[in-house]
Formats: sequence, structure tokens, C-alpha cells
Amino acid sequence: MQPSPVRDLIVGLFVALGLAAIAYLSIQVGGVGYAGRGGLKLVAEFDQIGGLKPRAPVSVAGVTVGQVRKIELDDQLRARVTLEVDKSLALPTDSSAAIHTEGLLGDQYVALEPGGADDLLKDGDEIEFTESALSVERLIGKFVHNSGIEPDAEKTGKTAKAGKSPADEQAEEE
Repeated sequence: MQPSPVRDLIVGLFVALGLAAIAYLSIQVGGVGYAGRGGLKLVAEFDQIGGLKPRAPVSVAGVTVGQVRKIELDDQLRARVTLEVDKSLALPTDSSAAIHTEGLLGDQYVALEPGGADDLLKDGDEIEFTESALSVERLIGKFVHNSGIEPDAEKTGKTAKAGKSPADEQAEEE
């Protein structure tokens, strides 16, 4: 087979295109991206952040407008979350931030709900109204412990009446 500069050029372009596609997909899957000249940095404090992680999405009305930059503990042992959102986003000062889960067992993200105030949040401002993450484990625990079944009732086959302890029920029977 004789050397062909055209064929070599086509193969080289094909390989370069393949490597560029692999690099692009790696960046997209990894969640790394170029943020430009930086966005509007906002801070929100939560009692419980669940599984929220840095680089988690920040959205308004389901549209991704930024990401979580940093998570740390403050002096009162509350989670202090630094968000970076699009600079062109005009959020009123009474906006709220809540931690939601995508689906039942999906990743967590921060959802921003714009308020109605005339003043707008500036770089470095704190979002005053926050809603912590919903813990599925705590919900199940509350459901199990508040179901009306007492631990001794499982052995005897009796269930506690609403608002009455087994001792109160025994006193009524006598």
C-alpha cells in the first residue's frame, strides 16, 4: 500500500474528532464547566442539608441557574451553603431557598423561589428564608413511632387507643 497524504489527513482528523468528543463527554458527565467571569454569590443557612454536595444544581422554576460552590459549618453548627448563580438573575431580597430531591431517591439540589420585594439580592447577600432537606429516614421513623402501636401491644395483640397509654386503658377496664 502506497502512502497517501489525503488518507492520512482524514484518519488524523477522525482521531482528533474522536478525542474531542471523549473530552467533551467527560466534562459533561463530571459536572465541570466553565462558569465564565463568575456569578452572583449568595449564602443560605440550613439546619439539615441531607446529601447535598458541592456542584449540586441551583434552580429557579426547574431551570438550572447555578450551582452549590461550598458547604461548611457556621458558629451555631448550622450548614452554611454558598451558591453561585447567574449574574443576570434578579432575585428579590425576600426570596427563599429549599433543598429538594430529584424524584424519590435522586440527587439533591437547591431550589430558589423568588419573593415579591422591590430590592434585589446583591453579591455576598444571605437568603434569609430557607427550608432544610427532607429526611426520608426521619419520616419513616416518625411514621413507625407514631403509628399507635405500643411495643407491649405487639406481644399482647392490643393496640393503644388514640391519646391513651396502656396504663390509662387498664384503669378504665377496672
